[in-house]
Amino acid sequence: MTKASTTNDARNLGGATPAHGITFREALWVWVRVAALSFGGPAGQIAVMHRILVDEKKWIGEARFLHALNYCMLLPGPEAQQLAVYIGWLLHRVRGGLVAGTLFVLPGFVAILALSYVYALFGNVGVVSGLFFGLKAAVLAIVLQAVVRVGSRALRNRVMVGLAAAAFAALFLFKVPFPAVVLAALAIGFVGGRAGLPAFLGAGGQGGSGGGLADAESALGDVVPEHARPSIGWSLRISVIFLLLWLGPVVALLMTLGPQHVFSNIATFFSKMAVVTFGGAYAVLAYVAQQAVEGYGWLAPGEMLDGLGMAETTPGPLIQVVQFVGFMGAFRDPGGLDPLVAATLAAVLTTWVTFVPCFLWIFLGAPFAETIRGNRALSAALAAITAAVVGVILNLAVWFALHVWFAEMRVVGGFGMRVEVPVWASASPTAILLTAAAIMAVFRLKLGMLPVLAICSAAGILIHWAGGG
Repeated sequence: MTKASTTNDARNLGGATPAHGITFREALWVWVRVAALSFGGPAGQIAVMHRILVDEKKWIGEARFLHALNYCMLLPGPEAQQLAVYIGWLLHRVRGGLVAGTLFVLPGFVAILALSYVYALFGNVGVVSGLFFGLKAAVLAIVLQAVVRVGSRALRNRVMVGLAAAAFAALFLFKVPFPAVVLAALAIGFVGGRAGLPAFLGAGGQGGSGGGLADAESALGDVVPEHARPSIGWSLRISVIFLLLWLGPVVALLMTLGPQHVFSNIATFFSKMAVVTFGGAYAVLAYVAQQAVEGYGWLAPGEMLDGLGMAETTPGPLIQVVQFVGFMGAFRDPGGLDPLVAATLAAVLTTWVTFVPCFLWIFLGAPFAETIRGNRALSAALAAITAAVVGVILNLAVWFALHVWFAEMRVVGGFGMRVEVPVWASASPTAILLTAAAIMAVFRLKLGMLPVLAICSAAGILIHWAGGG
């Protein structure tokens, strides 16, 4: 790059071009492109970033990309969005991470907000009701596909299969709190890795690099940038700033509106979720759904699937479905505000307390992650969490299926168990058949996510018009 071009970039962007030669303006448009293509859940989003940043642009090497991804998978929150923040931060410090992470969320926020307006205002209108009836069947098939996809990567031996089974049983049969399941898996994996047990080694996360672009051949190279080195002063400053940004509004709402107001409940509940959402959206959605339906009464059981259908069909992280949950909660309990105004504010609030912590985890922890590449104990902890997540996702699939296929449920218990079982007379044959067709399309016909969603939505509308929904 010439001296003249560097001077021009410094004048236009307020700073000199970094040593790697990638201007902030160039990176900005690449992050816009990544955001526009971020469909398909975390697997699809990570694949898009890998193709653009590693294969096409050659900005970051294969091993470093996977190291960043493995670190993000150890964190609470959406790993794909946090991976974008991580790489944006590596390239252009804090402003790079802020832009990459915000753009990753923004298209989905706008799209889900628009769909939430339609749902709240016209949800019982025939075409909209039929649309979401079909979406539920497609989403169930996609969640089941996630079980198979994650399981094929994570359950490489009997120990990992046992962790997955134990996680499912703990959640489905005994209602063990989700954070306890994740923390138990983390501890087991960490101890197993430290002890050098073979079952925990070489089975974590995304596996090895498998070749690809060498770090030294990428624009970032294989050295740790100066701004990416750990600093106690930096850690303290960034922690104070983002804790104030995150928890300041929560405290203000609690003090001004009281702990029982819907805004206060949304702020506190989703702030807690931001701390325990290990394993991605699928892993925590069953817990969110149960609390939103049974704990707060914000949604009916089937409506959580409607929201997940919105998140599946729009760009951005799947955890963005929580925006719909907050929207509907405030729409139905607006206090003294207009319902749509309250719902819109709640959507912004939910998104804020969900994603601001993601920036904190990266800006605070990534400098330390850069210095401990290849740590065996952390890789083993990742393997254990990923195995447990298979059981967690299966619990989500079963919970959603029961509430889509059956209109009535009853609770049975004994020996410490508390299980929801269906009332068979309330079964919906149409919902079961449509779900079976969606599963066939996903697993046998190998159709992509968007075609399956489109076909099932169209089928749902036709069924509703025919009087079968």
